[in-house]
Amino acid sequence: MKTAEQGPATGGGDGGAGGGYDPKAEAGSKKTPLRLIPPAAMREEAWAFELGARKYGAFNWRLEGRRPKASVYYEAVLRHVTAWYDGEDMDPESGRSHLAHARAGLGILLDAIDRGRLEDDRPPL
Repeated sequence: MKTAEQGPATGGGDGGAGGGYDPKAEAGSKKTPLRLIPPAAMREEAWAFELGARKYGAFNWRLEGRRPKASVYYEAVLRHVTAWYDGEDMDPESGRSHLAHARAGLGILLDAIDRGRLEDDRPPL
């Protein structure tokens, strides 16, 4: 059983080497902590992406020549968040959470930024 002293990097095992050192846990501690994303959020966001894949094609924003426009996704995210805030939990078209659709839109923005493909049409500073 893991104790508080062992912390996240050690994982509590010694990998059979003795002394408590776990090289796999040490390597893992330097990677993205995906375990911290709530599974319900991932599931709901995946359903929103599924609807988008059916409507527009999977990963359509990554196709050659496509550059997602910041304002388009910003507005879509705001529409979903404000609909949710106004009391409409589920998107009428998909039957899925407006918040999941907002997460999907933000995910596309983050992906486009990461790949250097965002058409940044935000207002000037």
